[in-house]
Amino acid sequence: MGAHDSSFLRDASTQNSIAGNQFYNATVALDAGIRLLQVQVHDLNGTIELCHTYCSLLDAGSLQDWLVLIKSWMDDNPNEVVTLLIVNSDGKAVEDFGTVFEASGISEYGYTPSGNGWPTLQSMIDAKTRLVTFIASVSTSSTYSYLLSEFDYVFETAFEVTSLSGFNCTLDRPSSQSSAASALSAGLLPLMNHFAYTGLGASIMIPNVGDIATTNSPSTSTTGALGLHAETCRSEWDYIPTFVLVDFFDEGPSIKAADVLNGITAVGRTNDTESDTESDTATNKGKRGRGATGMGTVALVAFFVAALFLA
Repeated sequence: MGAHDSSFLRDASTQNSIAGNQFYNATVALDAGIRLLQVQVHDLNGTIELCHTYCSLLDAGSLQDWLVLIKSWMDDNPNEVVTLLIVNSDGKAVEDFGTVFEASGISEYGYTPSGNGWPTLQSMIDAKTRLVTFIASVSTSSTYSYLLSEFDYVFETAFEVTSLSGFNCTLDRPSSQSSAASALSAGLLPLMNHFAYTGLGASIMIPNVGDIATTNSPSTSTTGALGLHAETCRSEWDYIPTFVLVDFFDEGPSIKAADVLNGITAVGRTNDTESDTESDTATNKGKRGRGATGMGTVALVAFFVAALFLA
């Protein structure tokens, strides 16, 4: 299970920005069982920055600082495998990413495919190569062989869904594949996008938090529910979705749908996400911090002028 736009928070640190996709930060997500973290990056004066569409809209700091936090979590959890998916919005070179990964120290965990199929999680743990990093999109380099071009390995379903009845299992990307079936035959791993947008004016879309209890529900019978979408894709593909991305991961809670798909009863997770989103304890407010600086409701007029689609 993965957190979509995992660095962009809707909490006190962002003045409860309506552009935020998560209530809790990435390390809290990892504690809760999330193992895929997706982020979007832009070039900010030469720095690879975690920015949502534009840095003036929502800026969550540098990629390097964020990676330091993820590495610290991985240091403390030596039996866990983590996947990162980075949207390379401004076309930064792989060498730029490599420099950041090396400086953060997280590169020591980087996994490089052998060309003989994907290893077991345990073999990755034993080899201490527990971090899989996909970048969309980037040219690869033998110097940074652990930085993988996403669509060489992964295909995705649609990611601009505006209706709870709009979720489907049709291949959306990459264009080099004609269908989900062809992508699976080519060995690509399926990523099921399951988050919805709502309209704010004629051309502005923001994360749909109003229907999140339904969207992230493990129900296999409710229209728009995560559980139903996942079961539908498993049936159509004859393959369990390898990756799933959701907004507001703690709602639903989404992780229950993953447990059902995997046929497991999870143990050892830290439940840090059950406080009310309007009246958090001081502890959870801290855990929901380390977020972004950006647009709260006071900047709504500017948001309308920008007319942005928050992908």
